[in-house]
Amino acid sequence: MAELEGIYTIWLRENKRFVRYRSRILTSVVTPLLWLLIFGTGLGSAIRFGGVAGGYKAFIFPGIIGQTVLFTAVFSGVSVIIDRQYGFLKEILVAPISRPSIVFGKALGISTTALIQGLILLLLSFLVGIQMTPEIFFPSAVVILLISLGLSGLGLLIASFTDSMEGFNLILSFIVLPIFLLSGALFPVTNLPSWLQVAVYLDPLTYGVDALRAIILKTSVLPLYVDVAVVTLFALVMVLLSALMFSRREQELM
Repeated sequence: MAELEGIYTIWLRENKRFVRYRSRILTSVVTPLLWLLIFGTGLGSAIRFGGVAGGYKAFIFPGIIGQTVLFTAVFSGVSVIIDRQYGFLKEILVAPISRPSIVFGKALGISTTALIQGLILLLLSFLVGIQMTPEIFFPSAVVILLISLGLSGLGLLIASFTDSMEGFNLILSFIVLPIFLLSGALFPVTNLPSWLQVAVYLDPLTYGVDALRAIILKTSVLPLYVDVAVVTLFALVMVLLSALMFSRREQELM
């Protein structure tokens, strides 16, 4: 019971932190919309894209949701570094709760904030000519949550190895952008050169974006159950690995 209360408290703190900064909420919605409307309209008008109904903007819509989740979930790992610098992390560590529960609480809190942003974008699907229905909304929410858990675990894993925000941002610059670009968010992953296809299918976000396309656009490269299985496995591995590394790292520092 104490573990569950600890997880809930950490989850609640992460969400209160998100709600407190209204500019962050606004930016998290406006930025993907700019990508969707400006980039989608600009590039969509320059190419002929007949892959899906609704054109290029509809095609990249699931990818932009994936991008939003990626940036929110991974960059939120910096909260561990901030808590460590201000001494709040030490107060959490002496609480009667296991360190894996601390990591799970933070991952769940970060995932919830990313899920909220993804759901907001889903409700704005009419901007790209997609009619949102319960059959699309709820399965998409499950996929977004799974993606968020895996990516938040990745962000926490990176944060467990770094002591400064500068180092964290430097590492992310070599990880986040390749994950986004290789996910197929902006282009079809079929008919690519073999070396590029290998990189694409090593990217866990590829399966999340493909799953969202299967649900929202009824078109995908892989079967939906394969995408969901890979995303679920990635989430489990990242959360468990980040919990293990976080425990070892904090033991060394204390």
